[in-house]
Amino acid sequence: MRLLLDARRLLQLALLTLAAPLLTLAASDTGAAAGGLRFTNAVTRWDEALPLGNGTLGALVWGEGHPLRVSLDRTDLWDLTPVPEFHSPDYTLETVQGWHQAGRHNDLIRMLEAPYNRPAPTKIPAGRLELDFGGTGAFVETSLPVRQAVARMELSDGARAELFVHATRPLGMFRVEGARGLVPRLVPPSFGGRVDHAASGGIGAGDLAQLGYPAPKVASGPGWSSYLQQGAGGFSFAVHLAWRSEGASTVGAWSIASSAEGTDPSTTARRRAEQGLAEGYDPVAASHQRWWNRYWEASSIEVPNPVLQRQWELENYKFGAASRRGAPPITLQGPWTADDGQLPPWKGDYHHDLNTQLSYWPCYSANHLEEGLAYLDWLWATRSNCVAWTRQFFGLPGMNVPMTADLLNRQIGGWRQYTHSCTTAAWLAQHFYLHWKYSGDRAFLRDRAWPYLREASRFIEAVSARRSPSGYRTLPLSSSPEIHDNSPAAWFPELTNYDLALMRWLTGATAELAQELALGAEAAHWRGVLAEFPPFALSERQGLLVAPGAPLTASHRHFSHLMAIHPLGLIDVRDGPSEARTVGEALDELDRLGPSQWCGYSYAWLGNLAARAREGTRAERALEIFATAFTLRNSFHCNGDQSGNHHSGMTYRPFTLEGNFAAAAGLQEMLLQSHRGRIELFPAIPSSWSDAGFTTLRAQGAFLVSAERRQGRVSRVIITSEQGAPCTLLSPWSGRELRLRIPKGGSMTLTHDPGR
Repeated sequence: MRLLLDARRLLQLALLTLAAPLLTLAASDTGAAAGGLRFTNAVTRWDEALPLGNGTLGALVWGEGHPLRVSLDRTDLWDLTPVPEFHSPDYTLETVQGWHQAGRHNDLIRMLEAPYNRPAPTKIPAGRLELDFGGTGAFVETSLPVRQAVARMELSDGARAELFVHATRPLGMFRVEGARGLVPRLVPPSFGGRVDHAASGGIGAGDLAQLGYPAPKVASGPGWSSYLQQGAGGFSFAVHLAWRSEGASTVGAWSIASSAEGTDPSTTARRRAEQGLAEGYDPVAASHQRWWNRYWEASSIEVPNPVLQRQWELENYKFGAASRRGAPPITLQGPWTADDGQLPPWKGDYHHDLNTQLSYWPCYSANHLEEGLAYLDWLWATRSNCVAWTRQFFGLPGMNVPMTADLLNRQIGGWRQYTHSCTTAAWLAQHFYLHWKYSGDRAFLRDRAWPYLREASRFIEAVSARRSPSGYRTLPLSSSPEIHDNSPAAWFPELTNYDLALMRWLTGATAELAQELALGAEAAHWRGVLAEFPPFALSERQGLLVAPGAPLTASHRHFSHLMAIHPLGLIDVRDGPSEARTVGEALDELDRLGPSQWCGYSYAWLGNLAARAREGTRAERALEIFATAFTLRNSFHCNGDQSGNHHSGMTYRPFTLEGNFAAAAGLQEMLLQSHRGRIELFPAIPSSWSDAGFTTLRAQGAFLVSAERRQGRVSRVIITSEQGAPCTLLSPWSGRELRLRIPKGGSMTLTHDPGR
């Protein structure tokens, strides 16, 4: 219970100081607008709505005005029902390994996978606010200018509305003009009653009604309404709405509070809503705007491809709306849980085999480290649960992390080969490492990054103690997400390149951090462990196999066998001819096998891989296909191909966010790279991009970099050093490595090589 309270207290929002000017786009009726979204056809589905949020509260604005719907969410609303199978005597790695070897696959499914097919644990929605404008006005348009983070609607009779979720407060506000007699209405979620669709496994978990909660306690009075909803295990939440009308004008405020904040969420939500209403719409909106102004000032880009430009701006907006320090990190859908009477796709949980990791790829070079700390703070706060699970299931020291997890980072089950992977913590640890590398924050290195990586490495050292016939470290069970899905073949007889890459990266990075902290014995120890892992399994063409003797033989959505190239950077085209051949063959193999089984995030990941290969045209094409074929009109990544242009045989449309943010990171990789210890400008842009630029993208070493490229030549570079670390720049003019001395807090402007 103490951990529950500690994790939920992370929801106290911190006032942030990062921000960046938005580049303007031409308006159209296809969803593009001047720096945002604009629709002249009414949105009739929740997953195409205008998204608002602040990391804790979320809202989706949709409908034609009769009514205007506002789907409500709060990111700590969870059903945390325990999973009894994960507390049974059989729940150990030794048992699982024995059952697998004995062919008891049905028993493995019963214990490890079947629990995921039940309705809970799951993320749950908060309900809906409805505003019926009355009258006879027809829908004209809705819009969301992302610099303001305010949703707007207009009807033909002059009625109009605007809404926002405040940037730093658990508060939403709306203002409606030209609609007399408007009475806002709260609609609680359908947590009880008749069940038409039960959970049966797969993407959808069925009706909310399966949860069987009691009916909410609804209350109302002049100018207000509310409900209190009891959930599982004593959890509850409250929604309160307050409004004031004068003639044809109505101003309202809402808030959502949970029992994790205190024993009386109804009073908490009411106080917040009434305070916002008393302050007034304009003053509250002004403080909201100040935060977003600072956010947009943090970084900006300018590229000549309008599709990529627009998509990056929308992703940058969604990241600011979905991730804030003090709130839970981004789940599959972030603060935008499904509003269709169903449990969210894949239960809206935390998937750590790609989804959470990709969601935070862009925060580093986009200069949004503070927002990215929502992820790291949560991983840090939930360590004790992960350590306890590691002791219980693996029976080993150190720390691993479940691949599918609830709000408290506890195992919730699913495909056994990945939910119980040995290397999940290793991939998560990379984000601690990246924060240190991009921030240069030595206190973070000492107090967070080093302890997290060391505990993850202690587990890897223990779980890989068994030796292969060749004398190398190996794992009791090794997989490569999500090759062979959940069939018995998904556990490979030999170590996969996915597991190997993560173990090699982790132990090497742990040694590096130990050396940085002058812990010589620790550094030597982890270098020794690293030396005991085998080399990567390569094909005759020098491409990366899935595992020794196991090539990728068909199109697949998850490029897990290519982790060594990106995101881990263990194999880079600039390391030499052999490495360049391996990278090139990896991309060529993806081309040969084709995209028939790809999801949208596959194209986003390909954009990053191609950028690391310095193949700008291939990267541009991948990211453009992502944006035009795998996103809904509000920019939400929907996994399947919606274009009809055969970019994938996957044509379904479950919304998840990781593809969005991975795509943003891919464009940033095209413009700036620093993972090899030097700053490289425009390393992977197409030759046709004669004009491009960016301001204050962040490079490793705690450098803020701005650069302009005009008529095919870099015309100006500005580098600011936050920590005074040594700076190496690959000259965009001569190709030489330039060693620059920039004092802490100082800047240097270059228009050519120094001394030339």
